[in-house]
Amino acid sequence: MRKEILKSKFIGSLLGTAVGDAMGAEYEGLPCKINFIRMGAGRYTDDTQMMIGVAESLIENRGFNGKHMAYTFIKNFDPSRGYGPGPPAVFRWISSGDDWDKASQRLFGGKGSFGNGAAMRIAPVGCFYYDNPDKLREVACRSSQITHSHELGKRGALLQAYAVALAINSGPFLDRGYFLRRLQGFVENEVYKKKLKIIEDLIISKPSKYRVVKELGNGVEAFNSVPTAIYCFIRSKSFQEAVLYAISLGGDTDTIAAMTGAISGAFYGVESIPDEWKNKLEDKEKGKSYIEKLAEELWLIRESSS
Repeated sequence: MRKEILKSKFIGSLLGTAVGDAMGAEYEGLPCKINFIRMGAGRYTDDTQMMIGVAESLIENRGFNGKHMAYTFIKNFDPSRGYGPGPPAVFRWISSGDDWDKASQRLFGGKGSFGNGAAMRIAPVGCFYYDNPDKLREVACRSSQITHSHELGKRGALLQAYAVALAINSGPFLDRGYFLRRLQGFVENEVYKKKLKIIEDLIISKPSKYRVVKELGNGVEAFNSVPTAIYCFIRSKSFQEAVLYAISLGGDTDTIAAMTGAISGAFYGVESIPDEWKNKLEDKEKGKSYIEKLAEELWLIRESSS
C-alpha cells in the first residue's frame, strides 16, 4: 500500500469518527427512519473526546500504556460533551486510588458495563495495529477495560477495532463476503458471531430499516450498535451513504454514526468525507485540525517502525 493512501486512511478513520459523531448528535434518541439529515452545529460528543485520548496516549507512549491512557481520559474529561454515568464514576475511582484496570469492575453491581463506550473510541487502536491482529486484540481489550470490563463491552470494542483494521487493509473495492468472513473468523464471542451471521443475511435480503433495527439494534449496548455500524458500512457504497444511513436508523445515532464513520473513513480515506461536513466540524482546541494532526502522528510512528 502506498504511503499516502495509508495516511489518508488513518486520517479518514479518526476524522470520520468525529464527523459521524457530530452529525449523529443532532438526532440522538429519535425513532427509526429519520429522513432529513444534515450537519448541524458540528460539535462532537464524548465519543470523539475519548477517541482523542486514545490517540494521544498511543502517540506519547508509542504504544499502549493503560495507566497513562486512563489518566489522559481523566485530564480531557469535559462533562458538557455528554458522558453517560459510567466513565465519570470510573474516573473518580481511579483518581481516588483504584487501579486503572480494576475500577470499572465496580460498575453495575460488579458486572461491569457492556455499553458501546469502549467501541466508540477505538479507531486509533484499529489504525495503529492495522497489520498486527494479535496486538490489536490485546490492546483493544486492555484499553476497553479502563471503563468497560464486561466481556460484551470489550468484545464489541475488539470487533470494531478489527473492522477498522480490515478496512485499512482493504480496497479499493470492497469484497463484502470476504470482509464478513474475516470478522467472523476473528471474533470469539457467540453473541457477536450471531450478529455477524444476521448481517450476512441482511445484505442478501435488502431489508427495511425497521427490520435492521429489530435484528441488529440501535441502542447503547455494544452488541446492539457495533454490528449495526458494520452493516451500515458494508451495505453502502460511499462514506456519505454509510453515515447518513446509520443516522437514519435512529436511537444512539451519534455513536453508531461515529463507528460507521471510523470504518468507512478507514476504507475510503479522508478525501471521501464531504467537504461540507468537514468544514462544519468544530475546529477550536482539539477540533478538526488537531484530530487530523493526531492521525498523521499515528501514521508517522507506524511508518518509522515498519
